[in-house]
Amino acid sequence: MRQKKLPEIVASEVVAQSRLFTVEGLHLKFTNGVERQYERMKGSSRGAVMIIPMLDADTMLLISEYSAGTHRYELGFPKGLIDPGETPEQAANRELMEEVGYGANKLVKLKEVTLAPGYFNAQMTILLAFDLFEQSLEGDEPEPLEVIPWSLSRSDELLDNPEFSESRSVAGLLLAQKWFATHG
Repeated sequence: MRQKKLPEIVASEVVAQSRLFTVEGLHLKFTNGVERQYERMKGSSRGAVMIIPMLDADTMLLISEYSAGTHRYELGFPKGLIDPGETPEQAANRELMEEVGYGANKLVKLKEVTLAPGYFNAQMTILLAFDLFEQSLEGDEPEPLEVIPWSLSRSDELLDNPEFSESRSVAGLLLAQKWFATHG
């Protein structure tokens, strides 16, 4: 695939900021001379991880967690930001311990994905976690998370479950299915 020349950033400025988000306005000039104004959420560049913990060869561990954006409890996989100085694997193990009460002796990177790249500069590493051992760390959740074992062989039921709608978790499940189909 031919690599296109990126538009020139003529100017950028912070147009809004909150405790969690910074919105950046961009004045872009494309190679054909067309100029446009864009807005994007400026990322922290720390990255994030999402983990599909496998309790055994067929049992995934999901969490039920309150999501302010939808104002409901969502079923998904544990996830969180990578702390400064951490590798994605270290962050994955820490998040597992904080959110699920397990660590992993083996982590397999499935894919690095972007989140709404038209508006965000955010990347997430999706990992499978194997050979789990019980270990908890204090997390930053406002309430204990419900951990829900789910059989990988019942993935179609999970995909049909309206509480399992978060796109990163859906992508993670499909990537896990693909991995298991090729690695047994």
